[in-house]
Amino acid sequence: MAVKSRARGKQNSEDHQKHKSRIWLYLTLLTLQYGAQPLLSKRFSGKGVTVTSSVLICECAKVLCALILIVKEGSLGRLSEEWTFIGSLTASGLPAAIYALQNSLLQLSYRNLDSLTFTMLNQTKLFFTALFMYFILGQKQSLQQIGALVLLIIAAFLLSIGEGSGHGSRGVDSEQAFLLGIIPVIAASVLSGLASSLCQWASQVKKRSSYLMTIEMSAIGSLCMLASTLKSPDGKAIRQQGFFSGWTILTLIPIFTNAVGGILVGLVTTQAGGVRKGFVIVSALIVTALLQYVFDGIPPSLYVLLSLPLVVTSIIIYQRYPYQVKEKKL
Repeated sequence: MAVKSRARGKQNSEDHQKHKSRIWLYLTLLTLQYGAQPLLSKRFSGKGVTVTSSVLICECAKVLCALILIVKEGSLGRLSEEWTFIGSLTASGLPAAIYALQNSLLQLSYRNLDSLTFTMLNQTKLFFTALFMYFILGQKQSLQQIGALVLLIIAAFLLSIGEGSGHGSRGVDSEQAFLLGIIPVIAASVLSGLASSLCQWASQVKKRSSYLMTIEMSAIGSLCMLASTLKSPDGKAIRQQGFFSGWTILTLIPIFTNAVGGILVGLVTTQAGGVRKGFVIVSALIVTALLQYVFDGIPPSLYVLLSLPLVVTSIIIYQRYPYQVKEKKL
């Protein structure tokens, strides 16, 4: 009996160690993807590439990655038997349409902001996620978390002033940076918060597989994007110049990394939890700043330097001091 107990304990220890190693791999890959994505998108997605075409191919890549992972874990048969059209629309329909619009806004913002400014402004999605989590799932925030969200908004305000006054580190036209960079990324953050809350609701209430939801949302979002091409400027450009106008083989690099990042987010959230994901976001800011300086030779502006510690501090505080339910006294 004692021998079996020791053997079982050794097996559990080995499984735990493998699980920890896998989590560290996911965390490292997601940190690199978060940090490098703005630079890759700006460098390899040229101005001639339509946003719609890049988003559609990215969604196809996400579906391919999710299918490979479903087959690998051996759940394809079970999920295909359980899947229903109505269930898919109920769980994934609305967040899919929201994410499709969000992706378009992010692609537009990538091209009109410097990478570090974009990455930090993109963190305002934490505030909007918290807001929608409260209204949709009833999740409350601690006083420390509320303070952290205030710090985040102050940082976003500083960055907006920096770009709007022409002091952005990239030296682009200030009006263009504000209208086509700051406004789209803030709008995308609002949509991200709403979609994240809806996805968590589907995962907790509807018990949907994260891989299956990735496939469903990519498919539905792609259909929404295709429908929008009937009237959108992108649709007109695609009809006149072709779907792959402005593309090179290098354009596939940011699309592939973005697709892999979408899968990694689900894995990190599920297996590592929100706290570690918060530290991934902080690390990604440092990666972005380093890569931007190394490859573009762009030092951070004064507004960025003032905002960076606020963003880092706010995210660490938010993840470290979650809301605690007070026990009722008898």
